[in-house]
Amino acid sequence: MKKQKYFITGISTEVGKTIASAIITEALEADYWKPIQSGDLDFSDTDKVKTLVSNTKSTFHTNSYALKTPMSPHASAEIDGVEIELDNIKEPKTQNHLVIEGAGGLLVPVNNKDTILDLIQPDYKVIVVSRHYLGSINHTLLTVNLLKEKGFDVSIVFSGDEYPTTESIITSKTQVPIIGRIDNEPYFDQNVIKEYAELWKEKLQ
Repeated sequence: MKKQKYFITGISTEVGKTIASAIITEALEADYWKPIQSGDLDFSDTDKVKTLVSNTKSTFHTNSYALKTPMSPHASAEIDGVEIELDNIKEPKTQNHLVIEGAGGLLVPVNNKDTILDLIQPDYKVIVVSRHYLGSINHTLLTVNLLKEKGFDVSIVFSGDEYPTTESIITSKTQVPIIGRIDNEPYFDQNVIKEYAELWKEKLQ
């Protein structure tokens, strides 16, 4: 199987990107990389994914930028007295599949001119995590349509409680593959992640 790179983005913040990243990392025994971490440095998204993944093949690569304040990267960087430069965000070299987790949504600024979208390379497959809330249909369609316009290979993961009317309209309007859904589980641990990984493996390949 050709080594793939998957960029995980969300329609907003706190929609389930990190859990989705952990499942995909486990399913493919892939490497994981979060280029920009804002806040939670004592237990970062990389740390979270590391605790949820149980295979021994995955490598966890260092953030290009680890910022102290849980804000949009451009604002967090300003507080830390640094400027995020895309040239300093270098994809780790690996012979393995690579899962890359974004920060917030696609148009979150990383500096005065670039956004998260500018981190996505032409060879990345993009997985959009969509979670139901008032306005989420609009946010999902805007996100997916922008990615399709740019020529990316896009698919969707639904996260949270099932809302059939929301999901069916998103599915019919985007016409992109649906990898699966992450339910509101009482907790996530290595076993739960592994169960999802087994379910998703085929769709990801």
